[in-house]
Amino acid sequence: MPHIEIQCFPGRTDEQKKQCAERIADVVAETLGCKTSSVSVAITDVPEAAWKEKVWDRYIAPELNDLYKKPGYTCE
Repeated sequence: MPHIEIQCFPGRTDEQKKQCAERIADVVAETLGCKTSSVSVAITDVPEAAWKEKVWDRYIAPELNDLYKKPGYTCE
């Protein structure tokens, strides 16, 4: 069922990523009415220099109308 992909700048430990994924899975399961075992979460480090190309241009800008939580920045 739900799969969440998170891209962020490097610098978090594996433990921080694991804790984040677990907490997100709990919230998603509760909010969407599914089991946490149905939720998967991927966290990928993206260097700041590659953010515009790998994240903004591919995932954020083309989907601005579909984002329920929009970023408070632009990469223009």
